[in-house]
Amino acid sequence: MRRIVTLFVVLILAVAVPAAAQTAPYPDVVSLPGGFFPEGIAVGEGSTAYAGSLVDGAIWKGDLRTGDGGILVPGVEGRLAVGMDYDESSGNLFVAGGSSGNAAVYDGDSGATLAVVDLGPGFINDVIVTNGAAYFTNSFVPEFYMVPLDARGEVAGTAVTIPLSGDFQFAPGQFNANGIEASQSGNTLIVVNSFFGELYTVDPTSGVAAAIDLGGAVVNGDGLVLVGHTIYAVEGGKNQITEIALAPGFASGAVTDVITSAAFAVPTTAAKFGSSLYAVNAKFGTPPLPTTPYEIVRVDR
Repeated sequence: MRRIVTLFVVLILAVAVPAAAQTAPYPDVVSLPGGFFPEGIAVGEGSTAYAGSLVDGAIWKGDLRTGDGGILVPGVEGRLAVGMDYDESSGNLFVAGGSSGNAAVYDGDSGATLAVVDLGPGFINDVIVTNGAAYFTNSFVPEFYMVPLDARGEVAGTAVTIPLSGDFQFAPGQFNANGIEASQSGNTLIVVNSFFGELYTVDPTSGVAAAIDLGGAVVNGDGLVLVGHTIYAVEGGKNQITEIALAPGFASGAVTDVITSAAFAVPTTAAKFGSSLYAVNAKFGTPPLPTTPYEIVRVDR
C-alpha cells in the first residue's frame, strides 16, 4: 500500500511541476541595451519581440518570456528605426525610417535587409501591414504611403502617395499623423493625430478621413493597438495607455480605461501579446547616453 501511495505522489508531482512552469509569470520589465533609445515595438512568432532604436536604427530581438535578447540588425550612423510591424505571412519586419524619408524591410529571423523603400520627405512615423499592402504615416506632411505586397508578403512595387483629406487636421511643424492601425479586413485604417488629440478612420485608397467621435475626449496618442473593437492609444506625455471602446463601424468611441504603470517613462508605442500590452520607454528628455537604461514594460489589458 505504501508503494502505491508513493507512486501516486510522484505522478502528481510529475504533472504539477510542468504545469506550474508553464504558468510562470512573464517579466513585467524587459531590459534593452544601454543607450538604445527605443521608439517602436512589434511582436513576432511565439513570444518573440522586436524594438527599434532612434539612435542608429538598430533592431533588438528578444523573448518576452525570458527577457533575453540581443541586437538583430546592427545600427548605422544617421539611420532611424521608428514604428514597426511584423508580417506573419512573410516573417518580415517593416520599419518606418523617420526623417530619412524611407522604410526598411528586414528578415525577422536573420535580420537581413530585404528592401529599402523611398516614401517622401518629412517624418515617416509608423506602419501597419495588411493583406496586400503596408501603410506608413508621415507626421510632418498630410499624406500617407501604400507599399504594395505580393502574395508572399514581399514588396512588389514602388510606394503610392495618398493625400489625407476629409476631417483630417494638420498643423505645420507639429507631429500630426502618428500611430496607425487597420481593421481585420484592411478596408479601414485608423490614424491618430498627436497634435490635435483626434482619431480618424481613413479610407486606404482615397485618403478621406472621418473623425471618430470620442465624446469630447482628447487623445494625444502615439502608437496604437487595435484588438477587435477596442483600441489602445499610448500617451507617452501622460505615462499612460488609454483604452477606447469603438462602436461598430468605428464612427464613435468612448474611453473605458486608463492603464498606468510605475515603470512607464514616456512610453511611445505598444504591441499586444496574449492578455498583455508591451510598451517601450523612450524617456524623451533624458539624454540617450551609453549608460542610459531603457526598457519594455508589460501591463495587463
